[in-house]
Parts: sequence; C-alpha cells; structure tokens
Amino acid sequence: MTALTDLPAPVAGGGPAATGAARRVWQRLRTRPAALTAGAVLVLLVLLAAGAPLLAALAGQDPHSYHDDLVDSARGGVPYGSFGGISAEHWLGVEPGTGRDLFVRLLYGARISLLVALGATAVQVLIGVALGLAAGLGGRWADAVIGRVTDVFVALPFLVLAIALTAVVPRDFPRPLLLILVIGLIGWAGTSRIVRAQTLTLKSLDFVSAARLAGSGPWRTARRELLPSLAAPVLTYAAVLVPSNIVTEASLSFLGVGVTPPTPSWGQMLSTAQTWFRADPAYVLLPAGVLFATVLACTVLGDAVRAALDPREAARVRAPRKVRKEKTP
Repeated sequence: MTALTDLPAPVAGGGPAATGAARRVWQRLRTRPAALTAGAVLVLLVLLAAGAPLLAALAGQDPHSYHDDLVDSARGGVPYGSFGGISAEHWLGVEPGTGRDLFVRLLYGARISLLVALGATAVQVLIGVALGLAAGLGGRWADAVIGRVTDVFVALPFLVLAIALTAVVPRDFPRPLLLILVIGLIGWAGTSRIVRAQTLTLKSLDFVSAARLAGSGPWRTARRELLPSLAAPVLTYAAVLVPSNIVTEASLSFLGVGVTPPTPSWGQMLSTAQTWFRADPAYVLLPAGVLFATVLACTVLGDAVRAALDPREAARVRAPRKVRKEKTP
C-alpha cells in the first residue's frame, strides 16, 4: 500500500495547464524503460482481452466447448501430448478433465479480471473522493462523522466481509457486477483519507481562499479549484488499487465465491488447477504466470506514474550535480 507521504504533493490550479502537465508527465515516463515495458504489457493484455472473440474465431475454438477426445480418461482426464496438449489447434493446450481450450479461456478470463478491477477501482475512487471532499470542506461534525465511518471500514476484515457478502447474494445475480460492487463499496476508505488530507492542505492556499472570497460556494470551489489539484494523488492511488483489485477478484474466485462456471476466470482456473499440479503443471503455470505478469506490470506502471506526477521527483531530476573544482598547484 502506498503511504500518504509517497503521494504527489497537491498542485495549485488547473485548466489550460493540464495539457502541458500531461506532456511533462509523458516525457518523464519515456525516460523509464521499466514503465514503458509495463505499459506495453498492459496494452497488449487489454487488446487481447478486447479481441477475445476474434482471436477465438481465428483459433477455431470457444471457451465452453468440451473435447473429451483430447484427454486420457484412463489417467483421470490428463491431456494427451506434452505440455498440456499443445497442438496447432490448441495453442496453449487444453484443460484437464474437460478438454476446453486454455488459450481462449485465458483471454476471456482476462476480460473478467480487468473488468472487475477497473470497475471496482472506479467505485472506490468515486466514493472516496466524494466523502473525502465532504470531510475536508465540511464542518467539524461532518469531518468527525465521516472520519469515524472511514475508520470502521479501514478496520473491517476485507476478505472475510467480501466472502460473506458474495456468498449470501443469489447465484443468478451477475457475478462480475457483484464483485465490482462488493470490492468498491468496502475498499473506498484509503481514497477518502488521502482526499481529505489533501483537501485540508489545499484549503489554506491562496487560490482557494480567493475563490471563496469571490463568493464561490463549497461545492463550486471543490469542482473548479480542488478537483484539478487532486487529480495527481487520486490517479496515483488508483494505479495502486488496480493490481490489488485484480488479486482480490482472483482470490474470491479461487475460494469459490467469485465468478462461477462456466464463465472463465484466472482465480477460478487456479482453484481447479490445484488438483492437477502434479499431472499437468502447465495448467497451473499458465493462469498463475499471466496473473503475476499483470499484477507486476500494473505495480511497476503505478510506481512510475507516482514518480512522474510528483513535482519533488521532477525537481530532483532537474537538479544539476555539483562538480568539485580541482585545486591548481
């Protein structure tokens, strides 16, 4: 979890300077090979997930068709051939026991993981920003009430509560939507704390005081003066939330309370693969490797975005090095 002191400092003002700021951030990211590599991995993953139906049609497969002739029933359903049954028709092999194509199921699983992670992050950011602004701009009582509610949500056992909520909801409710709501409605407290702290800092700056003296109300001030300045820390924290939400979705699906069959999910595949790790290691390594690569890329890119948005980091980059002058004899 990113500490509050690691977030970019609030930047006063917004408006036309946003384009120039975005250009400077891009220029800083271009100097980081790790960030560019992570971004390329994520772009490739998004393109593969978005084009899953097209790629499935190109491979001549779909995520739900069983191929009993590709698994050895005498050995309990282990795929024929090496490396999980890799062939010209099945590029990454087939699923043990069912013979379903692994390549296509990984693509459709990426859709679920990215959809849930991004949707839950959006819910967390919306709730956190709204309550953080209300606490920072409201009076003492509003700040106290919202602060205590935030403390309660921070103290809640996240995974236990998420399991309980997803388990009691009827099975016919759309599971991806349920995961988005559960993760988003439980995990907004960190965003709220960050926005409140930054709002209290910005309130004391001259441009906010001038707007309030000019007759701007609290919410008009928040919309026109505070939100542009809060963009950097909120975006930085959102970049940290995305990989965390990917892992949460995979954990819930692994425990059997997330996405339900036949909808493919990386966590669900890992849950099934635990009984096949000796007979077919590829079935374990493929979803685990894709999940690891996605979370690592999100983490690296999020850290690079934090550094690029931080004006203190930019000042350190621009600071000239001192050169010692040699004394002449």
